[in-house]
Amino acid sequence: MQNRCVNIIAHLFNAPLGESEAAVGVGTVGSSEAIMLAGLAFKRKWQNKRKAEGKPYDKPNIVTGANVQVCWEKFARYFEVELKEVKLREGYYVMDPVKAVEMVDENTICVAAILGSTLNGEFEDVKLLNDLLIKKNKETGWDTPIHVDAASGGFIAPFLYPELEWDFRLPLVKSINVSGHKYGLVYAGIGWVIWRNKEDLPEELIFHINYLGADQPTFTLNFSKGSSQVIAQYYQLIRLGYEGYRNVMENCHENAIVLKEGLEKTGRFNIVSKDNGVPLVAFSLKDNKRHDEFEISETLRRFGWIVPAYTMPADAQHITVLRVVIREDFSRTLAERLVLDIQKVLHELDTLPAKVNAKLAMAEEEEAKSGTVVKKTAIETQREVAAFWKKYVSERKINKNKIC
Repeated sequence: MQNRCVNIIAHLFNAPLGESEAAVGVGTVGSSEAIMLAGLAFKRKWQNKRKAEGKPYDKPNIVTGANVQVCWEKFARYFEVELKEVKLREGYYVMDPVKAVEMVDENTICVAAILGSTLNGEFEDVKLLNDLLIKKNKETGWDTPIHVDAASGGFIAPFLYPELEWDFRLPLVKSINVSGHKYGLVYAGIGWVIWRNKEDLPEELIFHINYLGADQPTFTLNFSKGSSQVIAQYYQLIRLGYEGYRNVMENCHENAIVLKEGLEKTGRFNIVSKDNGVPLVAFSLKDNKRHDEFEISETLRRFGWIVPAYTMPADAQHITVLRVVIREDFSRTLAERLVLDIQKVLHELDTLPAKVNAKLAMAEEEEAKSGTVVKKTAIETQREVAAFWKKYVSERKINKNKIC
């Protein structure tokens, strides 16, 4: 069943397979293990090439955007690979392909692009990255490949945006990971990693065992795990098929638009997410002088909603965002109800004093009395507000977890 799932997903990602050729890939414990395996394959292949050329192979690096998921940082730290991050900027919250290619050097084992950023659901421009990297490889003689982290978008793009070129149609894309437990519609604990060709997965990383009655090649970080998620994934692929998955994704996209339009009608929010991407809505307050996104997140819990508030990575730390991910069971009715509850929260907060700004004003008064007034910029003030609420929410969680 696992091998059948691998073949189905590989064809979905347009892998260049022959008539009877089996795809190369494996089921994993989420996209985290998938990324570890893909990264190891890139590292080993780069090291083998450097050894054959008689060049040093002790300083590998990966180029990514600062918006990558923490599992990329784990891979870099655990397997001793330098992580070179392209910084973000206000209004552009994904990796800039031009800057990414500029950071590539002879020690770069791959460039990691994200199809569906965790922060705002946006798809990075893998096609542009591929074209720029082909040009640089020709100029330098390098062979820097691309890995696509499609944890969120891998089961969305083929159904909603079939003409979008991000997968194995691009020659430098050598491996792709996707989470079955996100939009693959399976419960948590299943991911997939697919390689373009057998040559892209070094043979020395594959272990062959025969004590189960037949030769069984294995390339995973852990061996013993349940088969239930693989069975569930196979069931969903066969039961829903292409049309079924497309209907689910279209419904999620439509509900995301309903939520987005409802938030826009309040006149209080800027929408940070894009229409073309993962069906989620990321948004921030137009004016957070009195109350900010952390207060909205905290107050929404009383209405039964857990809507995370977080700050963007470098260099956009001063931007705070709320995010709602639209899943299969998030209906239009729920989207409309969430908008109504957000309006209630805004009305409630508008009637309260601005706690944070009051404290900041008191601090400025004390500074004025001591004669050490330093005028803060808008970004510095926003960072102070964000830092205060992060500390406030953290302390509340600690106090709730205390045993009396």
